[in-house]
Amino acid sequence: MLERLNQAMEHIERHLDQRIEVVELARIAVTSEYHFRRVFSALAGVGLSEYIRRRRLTVAGAEVLAGERTLLDIAVRYGYGSTEAFARAFHAVHGVGPGEARRTGAALRSQPRMSFRLVVEGSSSMRYKIVRKEEFRLVGRKARVPLVHEGMNPAIVAFIKGIDPETVRRIEALSDQEPRGVVNVSDNLAGSREEGTELDYWHGVVTGADAPQDMDALTVPAGTWAVFETSGAFPQAVQHLWRDVFTQWFPSNPYRSRPGPEISRTRISPDGTEADAELWIPVEHVPG
Repeated sequence: MLERLNQAMEHIERHLDQRIEVVELARIAVTSEYHFRRVFSALAGVGLSEYIRRRRLTVAGAEVLAGERTLLDIAVRYGYGSTEAFARAFHAVHGVGPGEARRTGAALRSQPRMSFRLVVEGSSSMRYKIVRKEEFRLVGRKARVPLVHEGMNPAIVAFIKGIDPETVRRIEALSDQEPRGVVNVSDNLAGSREEGTELDYWHGVVTGADAPQDMDALTVPAGTWAVFETSGAFPQAVQHLWRDVFTQWFPSNPYRSRPGPEISRTRISPDGTEADAELWIPVEHVPG
């Protein structure tokens, strides 16, 4: 898969001055658009759209400094409808406007061209199983929060603290299937997996029961799930498991992610420093 991803990266480079369709990148990588976006952001550490924007403005910056084209010509070439729109985007990346950069020869910021390669680290193996689940419901409380890759997520901490113990007890009592107990769920991710991306966060249970009127509920269709297990320092072990699933497991196995809620079942030690966790990712088999 890494070879196909690199072919998609080459396509981006050849078409920085044209409209780049994600569906075409996914076709080159022989995967779905949904899966391509998620694997890309996990490997690159930045969303696909943001990476393309940075690369365009990196190349445009070199043309601004070269002084061979007018600023309007450069703006139009890289997809901006006016010099004003180009100037705003340019300043956001380089910290200086294109006119000032040309006049003063200012130092600009560069987004390096990316390519992917497999790096084998350590000797530990990932524990996983493939599970087929019939339709079920997520029932509990949900909130719209920003994505945080490292450390505690303040928005999630505040949200959970705001749920009273009696409501938590009522939610937990509805659990009647795997993964059992209260789970944390990420769903409805807006675009990519870059830091700050908004998502629906659920504090709830997996159940076949009807939801009480004062709780949120989501019906999840039948499908296949890859279930991963980990133990270690909290929250790092759980966050690293999410990263490793997309950077190591998917490129090495005949599966791809599909739309659906991603479920984490975490049991934290009494002192809050260690955790045992399961991660349920909706997947589909890719024929060989």
